[in-house]
Amino acid sequence: MFFYELREGDNNIFADVLLLREEEMDPDSFFELVQSIRLRIQNTFVQDTLIEAIAEELERDHQFVAISDERLSASVNVSKIDDDNYLAELDPDDEDEDLPDYKGIFVDLLRDDNRPN
Repeated sequence: MFFYELREGDNNIFADVLLLREEEMDPDSFFELVQSIRLRIQNTFVQDTLIEAIAEELERDHQFVAISDERLSASVNVSKIDDDNYLAELDPDDEDEDLPDYKGIFVDLLRDDNRPN
């Protein structure tokens, strides 16, 4: 198995998608393939991110497998604190109205007394 990564974002916030493939593709060829897909779909994709759209194309047409949360068999939270170690829920209850219908991120910002918030 050979592993590949698609990254999107800047130095502070980024997302990534891991892919695997049974046959090796040299890095330059992988880059060229990703760029050709990006140029073709960058203004028309419907997925949440450009890298997810590219990963879908790579999986459908180029023998890649995108490693996504939907494919997980198990997820374990690991911590030095015993009580923070647990088997994580993979399939949250879609009927739970308390679950948010958005994606969020937490950012630590430097304190600036000139900012209103």
